[in-house]
Amino acid sequence: MCVVCGCEQVVERPTAPRLVQLEADVLGANQRLAERNRAHFAAHGVRAFNLLSSPGSGKTTLLCSTIAALRQRAPRLPLAVIEGDQQTHIDAERIRAAGAPAVQVNTGRGCHLDARMVGEAFERLDLHAHAHAHHHASSLLFIENVGNLVCPALWDLGELAKVVILSVTEGEDKPLKYPDMFAAARLMLLNKTDLLPHVDFDVARCIALARQVNPGLQVLQLSATRGDGLDVWLDWLLQEPVHA
Repeated sequence: MCVVCGCEQVVERPTAPRLVQLEADVLGANQRLAERNRAHFAAHGVRAFNLLSSPGSGKTTLLCSTIAALRQRAPRLPLAVIEGDQQTHIDAERIRAAGAPAVQVNTGRGCHLDARMVGEAFERLDLHAHAHAHHHASSLLFIENVGNLVCPALWDLGELAKVVILSVTEGEDKPLKYPDMFAAARLMLLNKTDLLPHVDFDVARCIALARQVNPGLQVLQLSATRGDGLDVWLDWLLQEPVHA
């Protein structure tokens, strides 16, 4: 069992003092790799965004819609996706069909991506080679994390910002139930707003609860399937500085 997040990575069950030390060691090692990723991204003009949510929030659909919209708005902008799932290559295939290169990372029993996985995946992307050849250019890297509102909040991947996606088909009190995730995020995307007439979801209350956890949290509302709000989401992506 993983000493930090509970996924099945370590069999031994340590005592409490040793558990604290192991947590610090594991997260510390990851942080060093994350800083290396961050320096690598920044040096080559790569804006990396870590997309997080519970399963079924619409992350992959949002990415496909975002890729199509970016191809229209900025057709020469290099972009790529690192796709995290426990099993299968289904989502990476969807991303490639939408028009962007993707590397699939399967975590097996692991419940999140870590900085080592992301660094190794980035080296497999053509975006990495492009960055080395054109280091003054800007490009976008989307990291679609494993669907989970708990563990990924702890793990820095070297991203410019964490973006949490919450759909209106989920509970509006999710920010209070999973505060670490919403506290770590810079932006919350409230997705599936086209379904609001059909669900019992109080948008204003959800946003208020999210900002109770994180007063500086930015919030955008959109529908990935219908396209509502995508332009504002693209504005946010393209205006974010390379250096956070």
